Amino acid sequence: MDKVLVNVFVPMLNTSYDMFIPLTSQMHEVLMLIKKAVNELSDGRFIANDNTAICHRDNGGIIDINLSVYELGIHNGSRLMLI
Repeated sequence: MDKVLVNVFVPMLNTSYDMFIPLTSQMHEVLMLIKKAVNELSDGRFIANDNTAICHRDNGGIIDINLSVYELGIHNGSRLMLI
């Protein structure tokens, strides 16, 4: 499985995390993995809810979770933000 290394910034924690995400997965699946990983990495300080979204950190554009990581053009070094 091909994966890309992305940086996910969490403003609530003022912290960012480097994560590998699979290119072929749908973004809604990846979002669930990211939310779980951030919760664990932050020792439970971040608790996601149904309104938690993922966006591009550079322009703030909300990412369409119905597309795959590949279709979204996410690549190594992409900077995302979990809000």
